[in-house]
Amino acid sequence: MAASEQYLNTVLEILCHIDLAEISRAAQIIASALESGGIIHTFGTGHSSLLAQEVFYRAGGLVAVNPVLDSRLGFEHGAVESTEFERQLAAADELEVAAGFRRGDAGIVISNSGRNALPVELVLRMKAAEMTVIALTSVEQSKAASSRHPSGKRLFEVADFTLDNHCPPGDAAISVPGLEHPLGPVSTVAGATILHCVLLDAAEKLAQKGNPPATFVSANLGERSAEELRRLMAPFQDRIRYYRSAGQKRNE
Repeated sequence: MAASEQYLNTVLEILCHIDLAEISRAAQIIASALESGGIIHTFGTGHSSLLAQEVFYRAGGLVAVNPVLDSRLGFEHGAVESTEFERQLAAADELEVAAGFRRGDAGIVISNSGRNALPVELVLRMKAAEMTVIALTSVEQSKAASSRHPSGKRLFEVADFTLDNHCPPGDAAISVPGLEHPLGPVSTVAGATILHCVLLDAAEKLAQKGNPPATFVSANLGERSAEELRRLMAPFQDRIRYYRSAGQKRNE
């Protein structure tokens, strides 16, 4: 069997292990936050940062999503530097201030290993702000690893609720003959699927109560204007800085 076929089969198997009861419980956390006027903060480091952005400003997604971003979370300052960044607590204060955590908001913190200091610290900061926090992690890998946070705790041990991505330790899922280490990471496709399932169920719960959340439609369907997008985002500008224009940011 070709490596690509093995990869597809593995992805399908992982997706089949997604626990719909877990999805529903996480969706209720999100729905409750939105119903009370809160927003959803998403955070991840390294490639998990891609998932924090996956559900932001997305056609078919919710408007009230605030990704907690920093250029050091990606690779602009160097790949190894990004790895070092997530192992340290130094940026926690500025990330918290920039995000504006509030009571009644909900958080989704994503880390496949669940062991690094910064994601664990952000969960603790969110909980200190009286937010309910969901972790998205590989429970199997995290349980087998020691924490790099001073508390000695891992992501699944500090969050209010945990979503298991069912990804193998080390993320890479396929052993290729002739190669020393496995290839084929699966946490991104699994994580994106889980997150969209949660937000879909949350939206459904709110719609069933007659309180549908604000959602994005693709700007590339029909003749939707930038002004329509601005009107949709306007109620959230005071909470989500990425919805403010460059001019508004300069005047802050």
